[in-house]
Amino acid sequence: MSDSFRDFWIQVLTALEPKIKRSDFLTWFQHTAIVKREGETITVGFPITLSRDWVANRNHSLLFEAIQSLDSTIKRIHYEVDGKLGQPDDLRSVDVNSVLKGLKNVKKVRNKEEYTVTNEGVRSKALNSKYTLDNFIIGSENRLAHAACLAVGRRPGGAYNPLFVYGDVGLGKTHLLQGTGNEILHRNPNAVVIYMTSERFTNEIVEAIRKQGAKDFKARYRHVDCLIIDDIQFLAHKERTQEEFFHTFNELYDANKQIIISADRPPKELKDIQDRLISRFEMGMIVDVQFPDYETRLAILQAKCREHQVLLPTEVLDFIAYNVHHSIRELEGVLMQAIAQYELEQITPTVRSVAGILKKLNRGGEFAVVDDGREHKSLAKTPDEVISIVADYFKLTKSDLIGPVRKKEILLPRQIAMYLIRKDLAASLEQIGEEFARNHTTVMHSIEKVIKLLRKDHKVVRDVNALKQEMGL
Repeated sequence: MSDSFRDFWIQVLTALEPKIKRSDFLTWFQHTAIVKREGETITVGFPITLSRDWVANRNHSLLFEAIQSLDSTIKRIHYEVDGKLGQPDDLRSVDVNSVLKGLKNVKKVRNKEEYTVTNEGVRSKALNSKYTLDNFIIGSENRLAHAACLAVGRRPGGAYNPLFVYGDVGLGKTHLLQGTGNEILHRNPNAVVIYMTSERFTNEIVEAIRKQGAKDFKARYRHVDCLIIDDIQFLAHKERTQEEFFHTFNELYDANKQIIISADRPPKELKDIQDRLISRFEMGMIVDVQFPDYETRLAILQAKCREHQVLLPTEVLDFIAYNVHHSIRELEGVLMQAIAQYELEQITPTVRSVAGILKKLNRGGEFAVVDDGREHKSLAKTPDEVISIVADYFKLTKSDLIGPVRKKEILLPRQIAMYLIRKDLAASLEQIGEEFARNHTTVMHSIEKVIKLLRKDHKVVRDVNALKQEMGL
């Protein structure tokens, strides 16, 4: 591949980077490349399907604009997946981290942990636009918290001030806090909203003291419309930080400015936090976020699948929802590993493969299974066992597979069953023919058909790989 393609693609990425979120840029454009050009059309290659689909569906206009700004003769973009991109011997693709290093003033332009300084104060760039109150999945365990955040987003500084949200790690507190900040900005783009962790707040106070800029620090934070502090429990033992936050809190509250705070426990249970701060936290609305029930967990998984444009088997989502009981982060983490199996390993996730993911997370080996989903713990040793597994996988009956019906939705699973019995049980063509009431010529043709499909049909590859896992291979 010509070096000119790679150089041009680096220029395109450099032009594109300031226009999209840093996280999206790092995730979806990593190891991409221009793989060819034909006339007015260029083909952009991606290492996995998920990246290709995300860019094509969500960033096409911005990408086309960046390309046109550099070469107006390019009129069309074609997207394709090239599994060789990003491999050790690949010289075509671009590491986007190197693009970022080459950009000038990146920190000033895009660092989401910095703030824009205005005459009135500062406005946080740390708010992540993906967190909204609209895409927060509501269940009985978080309904009150969501309603309170929505009320604050619509009328900051009103009845629920301060708003104190508490709950264990990974239950969605950060989503609610940032979603509230984004709701305020959506309704009033000129609002000055700051979101920060208590650790960042402490670091800024330490820096201000070191530079003898405490006066500027105080002026900055006491002229905002909404101050959001995440994980306030980490202010424990930090007396100077608590002192500054106490005075900042008072000035904002007296000016009817909104204060939102989160912690891992209710105010009265916070340790090594000054009593006067505790009493102020208890002046407003206190709401808790608990771990969601099964129905809400399943809704979260379904929403994440829609977000990533992936369709996973219902029994797999059921299995994850039933067996993750710790945090939403763990729930999403298991799902993302299942999606990675689908995208990177060419395996359609099954109950068995997801059980393997849970075991890697040190969750033990016993899991609840719902409906007809089941974990196959032993090797399939007979043709009859293979037929049962294939029938279950494709939602068919054993009589469908061995019967005379030649419908497409039955024929291919039947051929795959013959292939697996031949390849993994080393059964003879005659033995397989007896199981399916077919002659050995038909069996041979069926096996050859699957072998051909495995060379070109990614779905068949995923299905066969998934079935091998179900068989314990």
